[in-house]
Amino acid sequence: MTARFDLIVFDWDGTLMDSESHIVACMQQACRDLGLEVLPAVQVRNVIGLGLTEAIQALLPGADGDRVRQFADRYRHHFLSTADEMAAFFPGAEKVLDRLESAGYLLGVATGKSRRGLDRVLASTGWRHRFHATRCADETFSKPHPEMLLQIMDVLGVKPGRTLMIGDTEYDLEMASGAGAASVGVSYGVHESQRLMRHGPLTILDDIAELPGWLGL
Repeated sequence: MTARFDLIVFDWDGTLMDSESHIVACMQQACRDLGLEVLPAVQVRNVIGLGLTEAIQALLPGADGDRVRQFADRYRHHFLSTADEMAAFFPGAEKVLDRLESAGYLLGVATGKSRRGLDRVLASTGWRHRFHATRCADETFSKPHPEMLLQIMDVLGVKPGRTLMIGDTEYDLEMASGAGAASVGVSYGVHESQRLMRHGPLTILDDIAELPGWLGL
């Protein structure tokens, strides 16, 4: 496929970074800290991609604001205290970004992570310079609301028709659709391909390394 985009925006967890098991473990440890029944991994995986508050509300329906904040505090404690040693990018991700940058694409990140969490991992990996604009769930509406992606396009002056969103969850693809942008799903993250296909991605990739070839690079 010949490239028709100026801006490519990536989800982070499950798309660029292989962090699913770390997120699940930290959510489960937060349950133990608060004396709650430990949530099954499949249930936690389902909310990866949402903002932290929205994810906790989905996992603990009916929980009041204090309980949600307590859970979020315990999750952040465990995630941030172990994030550096757990950070691992999917094989080929760095080469893909190098290729896209060399081809002249603008690159962005739209993530359910907090700004603190994203800045920390960008600093520890040295990847901050790779992205022209980033938005996090604590800065605007959580996915699947389109505002995160709309803000990135606005900052960079790129129209929806020239923007491509890459993500592993239906929240990513629904956000892209709501913003008027195209999307590509990846099958190696938390939501299966059949679920992603409901939101009209241009294609589903089984490996992030396939992206440059699909773009015609």
